[in-house]
Amino acid sequence: MNKSWRPQLIDGVPDRVILFDGVCVLCSHWARFVIERDPDAGFCFVAVQEPYGRALAERLGIDVEFPETNAVVLGGCAYFKSDAAIEVLSRLPFWSWVRLFRIVPKALRDAGYDLIARNRYHWFGRTETCLVPTPDLARHFLSSTHG
Repeated sequence: MNKSWRPQLIDGVPDRVILFDGVCVLCSHWARFVIERDPDAGFCFVAVQEPYGRALAERLGIDVEFPETNAVVLGGCAYFKSDAAIEVLSRLPFWSWVRLFRIVPKALRDAGYDLIARNRYHWFGRTETCLVPTPDLARHFLSSTHG
């Protein structure tokens, strides 16, 4: 498993794909947050619980039963944990200022990320099914047949 969570090269994955935990309430809110600020649908989402998401998680070394990180693929490189959040947010309109958080040491940023990730189901809840996009939001999601 990829325990350093440093960015890693990956090929054969569409650009701007965000892998997330589809049964995590906080993670689903994160997806909605990005979607609401991404009017051109530049990013697309896939849940780790979907077949393509599971395969991608396995390629990236993410535990599919209890995902310890989200991931985003940008320009053939996968980013994890706080790096993924900064990379995504900084590419949204009016959010480029988020890049300033890169000055905070990665170990410190990821420690905060890990605290939330470990407790996310307890603090925010968990659903029995993945986030199901409305027809209007479907363009923001990879189909489960992708891959």
